[in-house]
Order: sequence, then C-alpha cells, then structure tokens
Amino acid sequence: MAWIETLREDGWTGELADRYNTVVDPEHDRVDNIMQIHSLSPRSMQAHQGLYMSAMAGTKSLRKVERELVALVVSLANRCDY
Repeated sequence: MAWIETLREDGWTGELADRYNTVVDPEHDRVDNIMQIHSLSPRSMQAHQGLYMSAMAGTKSLRKVERELVALVVSLANRCDY
C-alpha cells in the first residue's frame, strides 16, 4: 500500500472516474498501487499512463515482452516490489 494519501477507487468521481477504465487491471478488477497514488491528480495519472504506454510499446528493436523483461530485471536489481 502506498504511503501517499490516495482516494479509494470506489470513491472516484468526475475526471478521475473517467480514467478508471483505462487504469483498472482487468485480471484482478482493481487499480494497481502505482496508479492509485495518482488519485489526487488525474492529470498526473494520465501522464504516467502515457509514459508507461510509450515506454512499453513494442518497436522494431524490442518487442513488448522483451521490454517487460528488462523492467523486471531493473526492478529486481533495485529491490523494487512493483
């Protein structure tokens, strides 16, 4: 759980509620903590998601699965739980 103040996803309204379907994890039917921390600023949530999508999109040189593996190794090296 994030130590940053957040709004529970069942209480999201307005612009934040509009973003819900774009950030919910459909497999687990919840919003990951990494996105939940942006609940006080929907614009930062949108920017974070845009950066993630841009960084993780497949290219001619690296497929998405390869980018995910690089992210996993970096997270492990940094002892990051996410």
